[in-house]
Amino acid sequence: MEKVLVLDFGGQYNLLVARRVRECGVYCEIKPYNMPLDEIRAFAPNAIIFTGGPATVFEEDAPRLDPAIFEMGLPILGICYGQQLMIQELGGSCRKAEVREYGKVELTHDGSSELFFGIEPTSVYWMSHGVEVESVGAGFRAIAHTKGCVYAAIENKEKKLYGVQFHPEVLHTVYGTEILKNFLYRICGLKNEWTMANYVGEAIAECRAKVGSGSVLLALSGGVDSAVAAALLYRAVGERLTCIFVDHGLLRKNEGDEVEHAMKETLGMNIVRVNAQDRFLSKLAGVTEPERKRKIIGEEFIRIFESEAKKIGKVDFLAQGTIYPDVVESGMGGKSTVIKSHHNVGGLPDCVDFKEIIEPLRRLFKDEVRQLGIELGLPENLVWRQPFPGPGLAIRIIGDITEEKLSILRDADAIFREEIAKAGLDRSVNQYFAVLTDLRSVGVMGDDRTYDYTLALRAVETQDFMTADWSRLPYELLDTVSRRIVGEVKHINRICYDITSKPPATVEWE
Repeated sequence: MEKVLVLDFGGQYNLLVARRVRECGVYCEIKPYNMPLDEIRAFAPNAIIFTGGPATVFEEDAPRLDPAIFEMGLPILGICYGQQLMIQELGGSCRKAEVREYGKVELTHDGSSELFFGIEPTSVYWMSHGVEVESVGAGFRAIAHTKGCVYAAIENKEKKLYGVQFHPEVLHTVYGTEILKNFLYRICGLKNEWTMANYVGEAIAECRAKVGSGSVLLALSGGVDSAVAAALLYRAVGERLTCIFVDHGLLRKNEGDEVEHAMKETLGMNIVRVNAQDRFLSKLAGVTEPERKRKIIGEEFIRIFESEAKKIGKVDFLAQGTIYPDVVESGMGGKSTVIKSHHNVGGLPDCVDFKEIIEPLRRLFKDEVRQLGIELGLPENLVWRQPFPGPGLAIRIIGDITEEKLSILRDADAIFREEIAKAGLDRSVNQYFAVLTDLRSVGVMGDDRTYDYTLALRAVETQDFMTADWSRLPYELLDTVSRRIVGEVKHINRICYDITSKPPATVEWE
């Protein structure tokens, strides 16, 4: 399979780079910039992309590369810091920009490069830099410029080395996807062949090869990821898969029963349901720090699976629905930043009583997981289920977790989701939920003074969940939701709507 290696220099858009490449039908993976050269050769990429990053290329501790990477004969595209590093290593120089460019900037290319094939000469591109190329080494030339940046894009055609100061992966760059396609197809000669229809057979074969004659215990949460993982593994190993559904008492309203019914009816599996609400709430009592919540929940999941595995008999593998953004957000080494620990990545205890963890979706983005689910024959209502974090409502309650707070949040969240569906927005709004804050404020109901909780509503629209824009829900809808929640749910007297995008916020509050 043809593939691209994305070397990460800590840029905020690193996952977007990978996501856009896959949207072009080419498989890619993100690795830290300091990946050893022998490992790069073993990965055998057909092309390499350097991401942007927060460092300044001429600083003493700036990330560097083995210069031998440029002698591998592979096409390379450097983005922002990636371009600057390429020039710095290959005989050119960089400087602090006389005119720093941030946001939408008009760029003009000269029409001579394959990188801009078929693209309007002048259009809007997304810039984010305070450093620029001052001079280029032998073999390089400028192929695009802005008012304030002479080397907005460069090429060394003979060696297939390209650099852009802008970010083609960001949707604000009007022709960003076309530029990536030109690099992948016209310059690298790669084919559009990465699809879930093509991948499903390979994924099943990989699972069979890894599991062999062993047995698998699946951590089933009922969300999209674990449901698709279950369907894939069931196709691969059949009755040697046992699904354990742990109801940790942190699910949405009626969700435990709905999940159990849906999985049994849809997949025909024997689902072992473990009601462990008391155990989880006991462990979480008094815990307010979000990372600690995630760690506790992750460890309890594993311990319950160990216990259930002993009842079932010999179990060789523990399966999880970990997906690619989970892995990258939890940190990859190098200059990558840990955004938040995911309970199925960072929350695993050091000692796990299984031969190995198997994560069949570990390489996939969320939309790829949904596509795979359709290819595996799962019904649309299950595949398009609202995203729900493994720690559940524990990270949608700010502060300590109590049964009373869970009850309040379940009822409020159910009303919000019901009204979104009634308005016909349940597909266009990619994720929506309620958050019970730890803030109480004064209110008045009837003739009585109240002192109750503030509830936050969150709704976002996104293509990949690595960036997200807050959804402009109709005022009439928000009014209906607010009136219903305050009127029907006890102990809430104030509703707020979160109008923060990602970044700077994350989708979840904790």
